[in-house]
Amino acid sequence: MDFNGSGGGNELHNNQFYPSEESKPLLGEMSAQQLPPPEGNNNHKAGPCSKRSLLHSSSGMRYKLLQEGDIQVCVVKHPRTFLSKLLTSKFLRRWEPHHLTLTDSSLMSATPTGYMEAPLSYSTIEDLQLLSWDNAPKYCVQLSFPGGTVLLQAANSYLRDQWFHSIQWKKKIYKYRKVLNNPSRWDVVLKEIRALVDMALTSPLQDESIHQAPLHIISTLLAENTNLSAQDHENIIVAIAPLLENNHPPPDLCEFFCKHCRERPRSMVVIEVFTPVVQRILKHNMDFGKCPRLRLFTQEYILALNELNAGMEVVKKFIHSMHGPTGQCPHPRVLPNLVAVCLAAIYSCYEEFINSRDNSPSLKEIRNGCQQQSERKPPMPLRLLRPEPPTPPQTTTLSPPPALPLSPPPSIVNSSEILVELERNNNTTNTLRKAPAEGDSEPNLIDCLLVSPALNALSIQLPAHADRVLGCFALILKMLSDYDDWRPALASLLQPIPFPKEALAHAKFTKELKYVIQRFAEDPRQEVHSCLLSVRSGKDGWFQLYSPGGVACDDDGELFASMVHILMGSCYKTKKFLLSLAENKLGPCMLLALRGNQTMVEILCLMLEYNIIENKDTQLQIISTLESTQVGLRMYEQLCDRQRELKELQRKGGPTRLTLPSKSTDADLARLLSSGSFGNLENLSLAFTNVTSACAEQLIKLPSLKQLNLWSTQFGDAGLRLLSEHLACLQVLNLCETPVTDAGLLSLSSMKSLCSLNMNSTKLTADTYEDLKAKLPNLKEVDVRYTEAW
Repeated sequence: MDFNGSGGGNELHNNQFYPSEESKPLLGEMSAQQLPPPEGNNNHKAGPCSKRSLLHSSSGMRYKLLQEGDIQVCVVKHPRTFLSKLLTSKFLRRWEPHHLTLTDSSLMSATPTGYMEAPLSYSTIEDLQLLSWDNAPKYCVQLSFPGGTVLLQAANSYLRDQWFHSIQWKKKIYKYRKVLNNPSRWDVVLKEIRALVDMALTSPLQDESIHQAPLHIISTLLAENTNLSAQDHENIIVAIAPLLENNHPPPDLCEFFCKHCRERPRSMVVIEVFTPVVQRILKHNMDFGKCPRLRLFTQEYILALNELNAGMEVVKKFIHSMHGPTGQCPHPRVLPNLVAVCLAAIYSCYEEFINSRDNSPSLKEIRNGCQQQSERKPPMPLRLLRPEPPTPPQTTTLSPPPALPLSPPPSIVNSSEILVELERNNNTTNTLRKAPAEGDSEPNLIDCLLVSPALNALSIQLPAHADRVLGCFALILKMLSDYDDWRPALASLLQPIPFPKEALAHAKFTKELKYVIQRFAEDPRQEVHSCLLSVRSGKDGWFQLYSPGGVACDDDGELFASMVHILMGSCYKTKKFLLSLAENKLGPCMLLALRGNQTMVEILCLMLEYNIIENKDTQLQIISTLESTQVGLRMYEQLCDRQRELKELQRKGGPTRLTLPSKSTDADLARLLSSGSFGNLENLSLAFTNVTSACAEQLIKLPSLKQLNLWSTQFGDAGLRLLSEHLACLQVLNLCETPVTDAGLLSLSSMKSLCSLNMNSTKLTADTYEDLKAKLPNLKEVDVRYTEAW
C-alpha cells in the first residue's frame, strides 16, 4: 500500500523499517552457524538473540510490558483494483480509537466494533515492524496478516516502541508455548529452551513476567513429561540457570528441583546451579507460607549438601556464606527463612506421629490419667513407658481381674511407636499426677508429656531417613546459635517453643537442642536469656522444660543452674520469679545448694530475705541446707548480718527528710543508710546524683518512704520494677529526665498509693500512659511533657 498515494500496496513492504520479528517457525530459527555449543555449556548465544542484545544494549531503552492501553487503530487491506487503491489511500484512511488488551493468545478490544470486531490472534500475525520512512504515519506499528495490515498509532515514540516490544514478546511466547507443548525430539526441545532463555535475557522489557513466563512454560513441559533421563534433567536445569539468577522458580519447577536433589544429591548441578538460587531465596523471600515449595526446595537442597562426602562441613560452609564474613549479617531475612526451613523439616520428621493422634489417646487424656472420650469404654488410666521399663516390685504388681480375658503381661498398644500400657486397676491412678480442678482447661506442655516424674521421655523411634533429617537440621540450629548477631532473633523465634509435642518427648531431639538453650543461657544480653522464660503466663518455656523434672532435663540440674544464674542479672530479685521457683523448683534448688552450687545458695538466701517462704518447717529446712556447706553457711551468716542491719535501719528515729549532694553514687547512698536509723524517713531526694538502678536494693529497705525524687539520675527499668514490688506505700515519684522506658513504667501499675508522678522527658508512650491512668485510681498530678504522650 502506498501511504503517499502514489504507489501500490507492495511498496509498504519495500520501504525501510526497524528490525522485525522472523516469521520462520521457531524450531527452524537457528541456522547451522547459529547452533548452540554442546550440552552443558550455558554460555552460548543464539544468533537472533545476539543481534537483539546488541540492538537493545546500544539503545539502552527499557520498557514495562503492556497488558492493555489506548491506541489508534487502522486496518489496510491489500488492494486488488484501482477503486480499492483509492479507498485505502492516506486521504480516505479512517482511524478508530480502541482500548486494546494483550491476552496470552490474541489482541482484542474492549469495544469489539469496527476494525477490532474480532480478536487478532498472534498466530495470524506474519510480520511486526516499526514504520520509519519519510512522510509515514507518525508513531505507527505495522502488523501484517494475510490479506492486509493493521496499523497501531501511539501518542509518542516511547509508547510506540513499548507497544511494539510488548506485542512481539506476547507473539513469541505464544509460539514457544505451542511448540513446547508437544515435544517430539528432546535435543531440539533443549535448543528451543535455550533460545527461549536467551530471548528473555535480551528483551528490552523489564517486568517480572518476562522471566517468569519462560519458567512457567518449562515447568509445564517438565510436569507433563516425567520420564526424562537424568542427563535430560541436568541439561534443562543448566539451560534455565540464567533465568534463576534474579527470579524465584515457580512451584512446579521447585518440585522438579526437589526430585533432582533427592535422586541425584551428588550431582554438580546441585552445587553449581542450585546454590545461587537457594541463596537468593533465603535472602529475599518474605513468606514461605505463600510459596511452601520454595521452602521444600531449600530443605531438599540442604539435605543434598548433607549427602556429599564432607557432609555437615559443606552445610556449615553454606550457612557461613549466608551469614557473611563480617560480624553482622547484611541480609535480615536469612535467619527467619533458615529457621522456618528447620522448623518445617523437624516437624516433617514427626508428621506420622502427629497424624496418628486421632487414633491414640490424646495428650490431655494422658495428662489427666484417664480416657475421657465417651466412646472409649471402659475408662482406662494410661501410663507412659520407656523403651525398656524396669520390672516393678513384686509387691506392686497387680494381676488383671479374672473376669477380663487379658493374657499376662498387660497388653501394650503400639501407637506410632509411643508405647502406652493399659491398666485396669483404678488404684494406679493415685500414682499419677492429679488433674487440675478445672477439668476442661488445657494442660500445660510439661503435664501433657510428663505423667510421672520418673519418666522423662516417650519411646519414639524415627525411621532412618527421618533420623538423618532431624540430625541435619538440629545441627543447623546449633550453627545459628553460634553467631552473636543472630542469637537475639533466634531466641525470640524459638521462645514460643514452635516444635510439636512429639519432638519435645523425643530424647534425641531435646539432647541436640540442649546446646542451643545452653548458648542462650550463656549470653549476657537480656533480650537473649530472657527468652528462656515462657512467652506469657500459663505457658511453659525452655526454663521449665530443661529444669529438673522437666521432660527435656537429662542432667542433674547443671543447665538449670546456668539458666538461673544468667536470669539473676535481670529478674531474680523480683518476687514473681522467686515465688515461681519456690512453688515449682524448690526441691531442685535445695538439692543443688546442698551440693555447693553458689547460685542456688544465693537463691535460697533471697527467698528467706524477701519472706517468700511462709511455712516455718520449710524455712528451717532451707536454713539447714544452707548450713550444710561452707559457701551456704557463709552466705547465711551474711544474710543474718544484713537482717540485723535492716532492723537497725528500720528502727524508729532519724530524719524525715533527706537530700543527697549532687554527684553522689550508689556506694555513697549505701554508706549513708548504714550509718544509723532511718525508720522515720518519708522524703528522699536523689536529684542530680549519679545513682543507678542498683540503689534500689537500699531504697526498698526504707519502710516509711512516701516521696522519692530521682530527677536527672541514671535510675532505669530494673530499679523501677524492684521499687514497685517493695514500696507499695510510695505516694510521690519524680522520674524526670531518667532513662526509664515503657518496660519499667508499666510495673508502676501495682503502686496503688501513687498520687503524683513526674515522667517528664522520659521514653513514655501514649499507650503506656493510658494504661497507667486506668490502673492508678489515686493519681492526681501527672507530668508527661516532652514525651510521646504529651
